[in-house]
Amino acid sequence: MSPISPRARSTRRAEGRLPLRLALLVALLVVFGSALGSITGCARLVGSAGGEQAGQSAGSEAAEGSRRSDGLAPFTVAMIPDTQNYVDYSHQEVEGFALDASDLFIAQMAWIAERSRSRGGDIAFVAAVGDVWQHQSQPIDPAHAERGIGRIDNPFFDGHLSPTPKAVEVEIPKAIEGYRLISEAGLPFGVAPGNHDYDAMWSVAGYPPNTSVKPSELSWTPEDLGMLHVGGLDNFRSAFGSDSPFFAGREWYVDSFRGGANSAQRFTAGGYTFLHVAIQMQADDAVLEWVESVLAGNPGLPTILSTHDYLNPRGERGPNPIVDLDRVDPDGHNSAEELWSKLISRQDQIFMVLCGHHHGQALRVEANEAGHAVYQILADYQDRGQAGLDAGQPRHPSLGRPVGIGDGWLRLLEFDLAGEEPKVSVRTFSTHYDTLSSELPTYADWYREHEQPELSDEAFHALEEFELPLVDFRERFGAPEGA
Repeated sequence: MSPISPRARSTRRAEGRLPLRLALLVALLVVFGSALGSITGCARLVGSAGGEQAGQSAGSEAAEGSRRSDGLAPFTVAMIPDTQNYVDYSHQEVEGFALDASDLFIAQMAWIAERSRSRGGDIAFVAAVGDVWQHQSQPIDPAHAERGIGRIDNPFFDGHLSPTPKAVEVEIPKAIEGYRLISEAGLPFGVAPGNHDYDAMWSVAGYPPNTSVKPSELSWTPEDLGMLHVGGLDNFRSAFGSDSPFFAGREWYVDSFRGGANSAQRFTAGGYTFLHVAIQMQADDAVLEWVESVLAGNPGLPTILSTHDYLNPRGERGPNPIVDLDRVDPDGHNSAEELWSKLISRQDQIFMVLCGHHHGQALRVEANEAGHAVYQILADYQDRGQAGLDAGQPRHPSLGRPVGIGDGWLRLLEFDLAGEEPKVSVRTFSTHYDTLSSELPTYADWYREHEQPELSDEAFHALEEFELPLVDFRERFGAPEGA
C-alpha cells in the first residue's frame, strides 16, 4: 500500500556536521536540486548506457574488470523491489487475467541468476526489500488478538485483503520457485519482510472507515480509510526462515533473529567484505538491539541495511499514513525516524539503506553522528502495469489506470571501489522490456504521472539513473584488499 503519489522536493540536510567535501556536494545539490526532484545529497547523473549494454552489464562487464585482479573488479548488488503483484494468484490466466504475471517474476529472477558471478557475471549479492507475495492466510494473528489490537470490517479493504488459502497454495510456492533460481546460482541474498508477507493484515478497531464520504471525496488518511496493521511471520519463515534450504548451513548467512524474520549475510566483492542486514517492517527495539550485536560481531565491515518501509517518494522518513504500525502499536514498532535516530545514525558501519513499500523512487543522503554519509534509497515499481495493457488486460475499473504488476523493473547498484574515487552507479532496468529506464522512449509517459506527477520528464529520469560518489568510504573502511 502507498500514499497518493506525492510532490517531490529536496530533503533537508541532516543536523550535525558534514565533512567539508560532502558539505560542498550537498550545497551544490541544494542550489541545483530543483532539477533533480527527490535526489538529495551527493549524487551525479549517470550517462546513458543503452538497453543492450545494460542487459549485458550485470552479466559481462568484463572489460573493466579484466584490467584488475578479480578481487578488485566492479560488482553489482541487485535490489529487488516489491514483487507481490507478480505472484498474486488473481494476476494469472487461470483467474481470468490477460497473462501470467508470475512469468515476469520468474524471468526476472532467472535474469539475475544468469548474471551471478558464479556464471560469469558481476552480480555479487541480492537484496530484496519485502512484499514478496500479496495475500495473507489469517484474518488476525493470535498474538495481536490476545493483546486486544482488534479487527473491524472495512469495505474499502476487506475484498483486497481477505485471507485466502491461495497465499500458501499458490503465491508462496511461486516466490520460493523464483528465489530457488537465485540460490542455485550460488548468490547470497537477504529478504526483508514487508506488510504483505505477514500472516495477517487487517483494519484496526479504533480507526473506523468513514463510509459516509463520497468515493470521489475520500482522502488517503486513517480518518477516511481506517488504519491497517499486521502480525505473524510464520508464512515468511516457511519460505525464508533461518533453517530453510536457502540458508541452513550457508557460511555467508551469519546470523538471524526470530527464526529468520530478521537476518544477516556477508559477501566479499571489490576488495571488501560487506555485511547486509534485513529487518522487519518498522522494527521494534529488540530487533535494533540484535542489529547492534551483529555489527559488534562483525566490526569494521561496510554494512547495507534493508527494510521495507523507510522513505516515501518525497525522500522523507515517514510511513504510509494508513499502514503506520508505530502509531497503532508504539511498543511493538519504531518509526523510520526512530530507526534513524536509534540505530542508523549511531552505527557508522551502516553506509546504505534500501527500502520499498511506497510506490515510486527517492534518494536521501545525509550525515550520521560521525559525520559520514548514509545513502538511503527507495525503489518500488509494483504499481506499473504496461505489461498487462500490452497483453490486453483492461485498466482498473475504478482507478482508471493499468493494473499494477511491476513490468520487470529492478535496481542495479554497480559498485566500483578500486578507482580513484569509490562510487556506486544506480540504474533501473526492466528484465521484461530488456532496457534501461533511460533508453525507453515511453518511460516517463508510462510511469511519471502516477509516481511523480509534479516532476518534469527529465527530473523523473534523473531519479532512476544517477551516480553516488562514496566520498568517505575509504576513510571509514580503509583501502580495498589487494589494491
